[in-house]
Amino acid sequence: MSQITVLRLTIEYDGTRYSGWQEQSNARTVMGQLRKAAEELFETKVDIQGAGRTDAGVHALAQVAHLRLKTARPVRPEQIRRGLNDRLPSDVCVIAVEAAPPEFHARQDAISRTYLYQISTRRTAFLKKYVWWVKEDLDVAAMARAAAMLVGRHDFAAFRAPDPSRPDTSTLVVVQAAAIEVDGDLILFRISASHFLWRMVRRIVGVLVKVGLGQLQPEDIARALKGKAAAKMDIAAWTAPASGLFLEAVEYPPDKHAKRTARH
Repeated sequence: MSQITVLRLTIEYDGTRYSGWQEQSNARTVMGQLRKAAEELFETKVDIQGAGRTDAGVHALAQVAHLRLKTARPVRPEQIRRGLNDRLPSDVCVIAVEAAPPEFHARQDAISRTYLYQISTRRTAFLKKYVWWVKEDLDVAAMARAAAMLVGRHDFAAFRAPDPSRPDTSTLVVVQAAAIEVDGDLILFRISASHFLWRMVRRIVGVLVKVGLGQLQPEDIARALKGKAAAKMDIAAWTAPASGLFLEAVEYPPDKHAKRTARH
């Protein structure tokens, strides 16, 4: 007799060749490739949902998705991980498969998501697809002060792009952490929040770079969050390139943890 099986997948991918995570009828997407691999492996239709929709060209270090299907016999997570990877292109990799509770939903159950953005301070022969090279010197301390102002519950309407697929999404976002650090030739911006608006992180990074260049003051971010300066700031035009952005982690409540894990 068939039963419903729910699996939690952790996936890394290079988004360079994809039109984002979410499936589209006329475009190559990461979720589309994952569905194709899963339905070939299980020889049946499956339900897949991801924790976050990454834009075209955006990468993931640990995207989380649930895979729900009917099976007639118990599944072995390690075999599934290997079977999916055998069928996926080389720039998409399932790094963990876990048996999840029947009600687990990758997007609805997530309590926070963390994005990482990489800015390179020099030309690089190897990392071009994964950074934004800013040629001018940046004031990292000023950028760090500006990033700290993002923490808390704010209205990020000035930092979002219109999302026709989710027009009613609230622009109020709780940012749990936001910080700038330096790692060699990289300036790293990391932000964790309850949810993210379309292109929100890339637009924040664009404003932070303007602060680093001395063209804006850290306090301008606080004013934009209050809607006082956004009209004078062309935030959309300053949107950072997709290449430097990574979905780094997704967090769930303890009771949503999967039952067992198969990893590298």
